Amino acid sequence: MSSNTKGIILAGGAGTRLHPMTKIMSKQLLPIYDRPMIYYPLSNLINCGIKEILIITTPEDQNSFIKLIGNGEQFDVKVEYEIQDKPEGIAQALIIAEHWLEGKNSILILGDNLFFGKNLQEVVLKAIEDNKGATIFAYQVNDPERFGVINFIGDKVDSIVEKPIEPKSNWVATGMYIFNEEASDLTKKLKKSDRDEYEITELNNIYLQNDKLNAVLLDDSFYWLDTGTPDSLLEASNRIKNLKDSNIIEDGELIK
Repeated sequence: MSSNTKGIILAGGAGTRLHPMTKIMSKQLLPIYDRPMIYYPLSNLINCGIKEILIITTPEDQNSFIKLIGNGEQFDVKVEYEIQDKPEGIAQALIIAEHWLEGKNSILILGDNLFFGKNLQEVVLKAIEDNKGATIFAYQVNDPERFGVINFIGDKVDSIVEKPIEPKSNWVATGMYIFNEEASDLTKKLKKSDRDEYEITELNNIYLQNDKLNAVLLDDSFYWLDTGTPDSLLEASNRIKNLKDSNIIEDGELIK
């Protein structure tokens, strides 16, 4: 199934929460322990057998990504690049990638999100196989108000609410999504939010309303790290070092 699925890494944005570091380089090129941040989501896609990958960058940073990763030949994949002139939401990646996708399914992962866990590859591949429209990966957090919160009725998703003041759940949608071939067209029909963004939560809710949304719950045997702040950047480096020292992450799981 992964042969019919292309991978997208959204590595744009200004990274303002990480200034002054990100005034001179992309957030996704900052080091997380012993590797550039972009290597982690790239490893996730490669380990799942995704052979065609699009990296979306800012105009200023694209040459740096090309210098680091090139065309992907050294990883036995094909890597191409597109520019995000202005950050207009996560779902904008699906508009930027529309022609590149050529009507195929996609797995979209944010360049500052790190995923680890035993059998993660098998979980993602099963999600790709089972996907009937869109699939989100859910994780429990202590600060759900910062994310798209998933509300359940029984074991079924009832709604996804973006950054609610009073969350009804501590399950949130992480920065990895699987979409069928309709995603680009559906995103283009979205109205921009008050933040002037194409909201990924709104896109996922459309799939939910059409009974085409799956949710994969990642339990505490998995690790999800969002590295958008200095504290989380440091925490991610320390966490990965500890996981590697404990042999929970093997060096071969990550590209070099």
